[in-house]
Amino acid sequence: MVVAGVMSGTSADGVDVAVCRISPPLHAGGTPRIKLLGHLGVAYPKAVRAAVLCAMDADAIPVAELARLNWRLGEVYADAVAKAQEKFGVKVKLVGCHGQTVYHQGASENYLGKATRATWQMGEAAVIAERLKIPVVSDFRPADLAAGGQGAPLVPMLDYCMFRSAKVSRVLLNLGGIGNVTAVPAEAGVGGLMAFDTGPGNMVIDACMKRLYEREFDRGGAVARTGLVLRDVVEMILKEPYFSALPPKSCGREQFGETFVSRFIAMCRKAGGSEDRDEDVVATATALTSASILKAYQKFVWAHVGQAAPLSPVEFVVAGGGTKNASLIGLLTEGLEPMGVKVRLMEELGVPSQAKEGVAFALLAWLSWHELPGNIPAATGAKREVILGKVTRA
Repeated sequence: MVVAGVMSGTSADGVDVAVCRISPPLHAGGTPRIKLLGHLGVAYPKAVRAAVLCAMDADAIPVAELARLNWRLGEVYADAVAKAQEKFGVKVKLVGCHGQTVYHQGASENYLGKATRATWQMGEAAVIAERLKIPVVSDFRPADLAAGGQGAPLVPMLDYCMFRSAKVSRVLLNLGGIGNVTAVPAEAGVGGLMAFDTGPGNMVIDACMKRLYEREFDRGGAVARTGLVLRDVVEMILKEPYFSALPPKSCGREQFGETFVSRFIAMCRKAGGSEDRDEDVVATATALTSASILKAYQKFVWAHVGQAAPLSPVEFVVAGGGTKNASLIGLLTEGLEPMGVKVRLMEELGVPSQAKEGVAFALLAWLSWHELPGNIPAATGAKREVILGKVTRA
């Protein structure tokens, strides 16, 4: 079956479409076979991106705006899949659309007298199905949440199916707006995985660039390279509860969005990053992302992999938009090499960094279409395996 996986992440910079051919396992108990046929990245129109960011960060927003944005995003996703079909010369039979997360609360909090979890991914699936005359699987996270999980991360199913190895333990890091890792010990079964969100990926760096330089991101990490890292700020933030909380755990703009960025910049100014040293703020944001990932590896992942596969070498495989930030990748490499961990880019395993999450949601859609579970309870904390997503037929 040819499946299009559609992903727009917490950076809200656009849409990635991964067109895949997915085949059943060769034998009972095996995993699906996945071949990437092509990847297309489509930027959000400026007005759409502005509306998405406003919806994510607003304390209050008219219901009419949310309703309209939901339908407008459906059109954006339909356009992106149509372009991918034309570019790669294939007819897609199924679409897996993650949608745009505008709110995610993986842990229970009291609301109206009841402990409640909540997540919301926007993008009207009926619009995609009608436009393309293709069934759509969407809204993947709620089923896991309802089963007691965090609703994230969901990429570990792809990590297990495509990247596990009998000889090498792999830690797969995705650097989107948020950083998340999947640890796959050598020869591990699906229950032997560990996966969780490490904290900010590109989100804080991008927000600092927008506020201080009116740019969308730090191209190549060039600004960070000219700044001084304010170590006291990094150390203070890493003492905050999220970074020491035990997995499974997930986070998003609710923890590291505009309110956090305002506090972060103020901390940098107070620590010595004067108004004319904006580069120090960006350098410190980049160091925070790296340090939070390294802390997550040392505190949680190292022992897990070492216990499950003590004799296997460890590869740290990085995907996502953050792979283009040479300063960030340099810090990660510098921190991991003394521990004997080799850093690789996802491209070396045959999947473009930007395509990985799209491939993941193509796989999850295929599993849902065949009434197979897509979550991994060891990663999300769910009580059981569940079939993810809702099917909208053309």
